[in-house]
Amino acid sequence: MYMPPDSRLRLDPSDEYTHTPEAAGNYNESMYFNAFDAGAGLGLWLRLGNRPNEGHAEMSCCVYLPDGRVGFMHARPAIADNRAMDAGGLRIEVLEPFQRLRVRYEGDLLLMDDPLAMADPSSAFKRYPKRPASIALEFEGVSPMHGGEIVALDGSPIALDPEHAVYRGHTEQNMAVHGHVTIAGVRHAIANGTGYRDKSWGPRHWHSFYWYKWLPVTFSRDFGVLLSIKGRPDGGPHRISGNVLRNGVYEEVIDGRIDTDYDGQFMPRALTAEVVTREGRYTLSARVLATVPLRHKRVGGDARNYTRITESMSEYRCGDLRALGMTEYCDIVRDGVPISIALEGAAP
Repeated sequence: MYMPPDSRLRLDPSDEYTHTPEAAGNYNESMYFNAFDAGAGLGLWLRLGNRPNEGHAEMSCCVYLPDGRVGFMHARPAIADNRAMDAGGLRIEVLEPFQRLRVRYEGDLLLMDDPLAMADPSSAFKRYPKRPASIALEFEGVSPMHGGEIVALDGSPIALDPEHAVYRGHTEQNMAVHGHVTIAGVRHAIANGTGYRDKSWGPRHWHSFYWYKWLPVTFSRDFGVLLSIKGRPDGGPHRISGNVLRNGVYEEVIDGRIDTDYDGQFMPRALTAEVVTREGRYTLSARVLATVPLRHKRVGGDARNYTRITESMSEYRCGDLRALGMTEYCDIVRDGVPISIALEGAAP
């Protein structure tokens, strides 16, 4: 997490719940979860972002099935306020702050043989059928909570430029998961799953991200790796952050890099990541199993330039350990080329 000068992090259990929205028209409060059962070859992620000053939420649900198909849904349901994380069929409940949460989804999913079809969402929604889905998951924190709200040294709120901010507060945590996923009448149980979650609140435009690469992987209750690398429009050094979970304690990431193999559509196929903490060095390798490309276009902007996020379920390895996890890359795309690739000489 980037910290402005003369600031600190404040973390409080109340941050698990919704906040009073600030006046910025683009105020966003969002919660994201992923979950995996490596033995079954099943993975999923869900996100709900409340935008109460705009009168709607952003709901996304994505399930990677063992047979290679992907179920996906995105909606912008109307909301009147920021009192609950409950919209578009997705409901998130805090049972115990920093420890236990419950996530439920009831609704349709677009069931796709080719998840890359989401590069053109209008065509994908016409081409593939919708099938009923029911998701019920319980998440348990297996690590300390990481992050918090960025405040001034005296604890007062800091001033943010709503046009360029991406959050005021941000938290993340490694998770254990159990529950089930049912799509089109076929039930998939998750008994001893692994996962990750994050939450953010404050002003956000998706287009305020330049590019980032985000690798959140939980290998077990005792070991997990988070590596985040963000590019800067001013060309300055990349912002590298994250942590390594070892037996309930975090090691802070102080350096890292990601080398990615892309296909002809600039979709990630595989990667190698080097993660450095003061306590040691870790090497991760990953093979991408399925990718869903998402895009955000600025209203009234140039249609050739947009923000693309690739959500890839990947098989990760670190030494003898294996796990399923997400590979999330976000880029401004200009004339069809992601900015991190266009700046290949500077991007890890």
